[in-house]
Amino acid sequence: MNVKNQLEFLGRHHIDCVIIGGVAATLHGSALPTSDLDVCYARTTSNFEKLAIALQSVHARLRDSPSDLSFRLEAETLRSGLNFTFSSDIGDLDLLGEVQGIGFFDSVSEGAATMSLLGYEFRVISLDKLIMAKRATGRGKDLLAVMELEAIRELKSSQIRD
Repeated sequence: MNVKNQLEFLGRHHIDCVIIGGVAATLHGSALPTSDLDVCYARTTSNFEKLAIALQSVHARLRDSPSDLSFRLEAETLRSGLNFTFSSDIGDLDLLGEVQGIGFFDSVSEGAATMSLLGYEFRVISLDKLIMAKRATGRGKDLLAVMELEAIRELKSSQIRD
């Protein structure tokens, strides 16, 4: 995975999104590895159009889908769906319209930190919401991450108190 290329891609195409998942955990201080970039995207007409054009430019295709599946990567298709997992020329990219345990874009973006990465401004899900989302998925790797993220939260909290 090349997170740098994926972030530059999102920034260059002005995709309205919040970084979630393993990359967000890393940005909050996690040492756990991740294999793809997960974002929660704004479900607006202009963002659907920007996403469709951007994804076409990197030959995005549905990950783990049959090769004969008819899938038209266009704004209306994105509007009709919700959560998408893509493989592309720049690696795997997961686009979530809804984050388990949190909700839709507005809820995910509320309280998000803004970080400057590679010359672009990105919102990153808050540590508390990231913990909630990972706990809600219930997967082993996410529950392991919850323990680390809670330790990071406690460390940050104790530093604030000192």
